Amino acid sequence: MGRAHASADWTADEVRLATEGLAVLRGEGRLGAVLAQFPWSFRPSTASRQLLERLAADFAGWPLVVELRHGAWAEREHALLLRRLGLGFCNIDQPVIGDSLAPTAGVTSPIGYVRFHGRRYDQWFEANEDAAARYDYLYTAEELTPWVERIRKVADAAGVTDVFVVSNNHFEGKGPANALMIRSMLEARKVPAPPVLFDTYRAALEPFAEPAGPD
Repeated sequence: MGRAHASADWTADEVRLATEGLAVLRGEGRLGAVLAQFPWSFRPSTASRQLLERLAADFAGWPLVVELRHGAWAEREHALLLRRLGLGFCNIDQPVIGDSLAPTAGVTSPIGYVRFHGRRYDQWFEANEDAAARYDYLYTAEELTPWVERIRKVADAAGVTDVFVVSNNHFEGKGPANALMIRSMLEARKVPAPPVLFDTYRAALEPFAEPAGPD
């Protein structure tokens, strides 16, 4: 879904257009969750809670998950709000700068959601045209190991029916490489990898994957 408005100024027509597009995916069985992203500047307040309430009402019936990047949202009272509104909580790995949200394993709906942004501390808040640099990051196995345990915790939480793990560190295929490493850790086996991707990140992938052969 992308970034939500900083204020609740979207229109009923915009909601209709968005849900019509999402309905196509849902009709084909390809819609798992709808992610609404909010920037670090979006912090708990009366206005922000009202915005979340409107978002939940306008997208009622859709598997909506919210990404909240400020650390203040980790408080239990806000988790209870999201649960009451039927909104899922997006656990994120991001550069933890100042009051940014630290790693969590929160669940507020039947959808468990984890998203990796990379740890480019030098680029995270940079306002430049090369946005791809922000996500140019390959996680090490040591960095992913605690997250594998958090993913298991999310999956084991009461009422969770689906878990989505998204690698947004997409620059030059680093996200898919890390996704294969996470899958291998979760399944305790080597997993097939596209040969080009395997060769590109051989040092990182060799303990976790093997090149996929021809079908």
